[in-house]
Amino acid sequence: MAPFNSTSRLAALRSLMREKGVDVYIVPSEDSHSSEYIAPCDARRKFISGFTGSAGTAVVTLDKAALATDGRYFNQAGQQLDANWHLLKTGLPDVPTWQEWASEQAAGGKVVAVDPSLIPSSVAEKLDEMVQKAGGSGLKAVSQNLIDLVWGDERPARPSNPVVLLPEKYSGKSTAAKLADLRKELDKKKAAAFVLSMLDEIAWLFNLRGSDIIYNPVFFSYAVVTSDSATLYVDESKLDAECKGYLAQNNVSVKPYEAFWEDAEDLASAAMSAAEAAGAAEPPKKYFISNKASWAVKLALGGSRFVEEIRSPVGDAKAVKNETELEGMRQCHIRDGAALIRFFAWLEDQLINKKAVIDEVAAADKLEEFRKEEKDFMGLSFDTISATGPNGAIIHYKPERGSCAIIDPNAIYLCDSGGQYLDGTTDTTRTLHFGTPTPEQKKAYTLVLKGNIALDTAVFPKGTTGFAIDCLARQFLWKKGMDYRHGTGHGVGSYLNVHEGPIGIGTRKQYADVALAAGNVLSIEPGYYEDGAYGIRIENLALVKEVKTEVPPSDRPFLGFEHVTMVPYCRNLIDESLLTEQEKEWLNESNRTILEKMKGRFDGDELTKAWLERETRPF
Repeated sequence: MAPFNSTSRLAALRSLMREKGVDVYIVPSEDSHSSEYIAPCDARRKFISGFTGSAGTAVVTLDKAALATDGRYFNQAGQQLDANWHLLKTGLPDVPTWQEWASEQAAGGKVVAVDPSLIPSSVAEKLDEMVQKAGGSGLKAVSQNLIDLVWGDERPARPSNPVVLLPEKYSGKSTAAKLADLRKELDKKKAAAFVLSMLDEIAWLFNLRGSDIIYNPVFFSYAVVTSDSATLYVDESKLDAECKGYLAQNNVSVKPYEAFWEDAEDLASAAMSAAEAAGAAEPPKKYFISNKASWAVKLALGGSRFVEEIRSPVGDAKAVKNETELEGMRQCHIRDGAALIRFFAWLEDQLINKKAVIDEVAAADKLEEFRKEEKDFMGLSFDTISATGPNGAIIHYKPERGSCAIIDPNAIYLCDSGGQYLDGTTDTTRTLHFGTPTPEQKKAYTLVLKGNIALDTAVFPKGTTGFAIDCLARQFLWKKGMDYRHGTGHGVGSYLNVHEGPIGIGTRKQYADVALAAGNVLSIEPGYYEDGAYGIRIENLALVKEVKTEVPPSDRPFLGFEHVTMVPYCRNLIDESLLTEQEKEWLNESNRTILEKMKGRFDGDELTKAWLERETRPF
């Protein structure tokens, strides 16, 4: 992975900064909708720095440049950034956040600027305070994006792909019912309207799906919902007759995507008139936006005087799957598991028996072929991480066609992959060794597996957060002085984004703010990584459900997990001496379930049947 030469692009950006009177320019990863995964036209941070990870913020001054990212990407960023860049390893002791670093550069009255559509309002306001406290002139909103000006005509066009209706046999609930629930929340909060900017929330609310962002079935849009109206801002040319009919049936108006900004300003004017009529500084009812909505959205709606930021009620509702969605998750994981089992059996046969030379991309392509044969497959849910040996230690590694490694049958192979299906979204990681692993590798794998089992079998009272239970997955590693630099679990959408808030399992502050609830779908994915040697991760998706306890709870129910991933674990990497009898029985029960679900799926495929029977033999 050779570093990208950023010299000329940084020079062009700094020339524009001088022209615009900007001393410090911030380049976030996200698009105008706070999307984690973005369309090529919005990859501004990648354009200026060369760093391709999904998380990170670049800060450029007239003579320095820094990029901040988290532990998932330390290794990758170290390889991709050239000497023009200083890497801020977020979360490590004595390493400043990008906000702190930017504020330090602002001392002496310097101007810090950002495109207001690319940064959440709450982050912008906090940064403004930090900059002023450090002696800067505050945070300036520059609506004409400077990276776009440097990019010029080479910048890709914004996607405008067709939008399709997701039938209620998959969504489980009509848009009319979802809107009614949202309006109840608005009434409780005495809100004038809720303004939606998150693409997956809009797709879920209106039972529509798109393909404007690769791997994420969403489309560029905004929406405004009041007590008696709902407006979807999307280019009408993207909607077919079925979509238009469904929206009309559910009393949803459609306006052009760009019309949102003018309408937002009209809403601000209406709020001002309401305030004046009431003889008050603020209107009787405010507009509510998500705490992830951009600074630009808040400014267009009139700022703090007319706007209140909250955790999105749509995001909360979307995270609690209905029975149709939960059953869809179970079913799509059976089909996805079958594709993975066929792939692992095929790969082992090719490497060991046929002595084939297969690189990481060719393996990922073959896995996608197997998935395409499964019912209702709509595409991948993210770039497949197909990593041999030391590449597995790069937590979010992406093999590049033509320059990736050949899979070494005598090294650990890590495969993290997922699919989008009409009835759900999958994300599974398995780590394998086709030869003879070292005792240290077997020990590390088994400790990771023990953590996965400990969290899978956890029982906890309603109201418990993912922050509180994260340590259950790390405990066995911690006892040996080992750990991993990523979260233990993330929420997963229902034929939507593979990373879905607001819930998760990990040490991030936001995971302490939202309790897990029955109906949530999360990943459980502890790991261990030896830089330059290998990576281990074991990931299942699990549904949160109510569980019965020996003593009936007096005041609140208890919750637990039901894992739906149907792929066995690597017997070759398990050190059985490190497992308890209870852990062995858990593995045996898991394997019995996999065999039951896969019954009849591999008739005539003796290779796959033999592999599955070997990997699921009882302990």
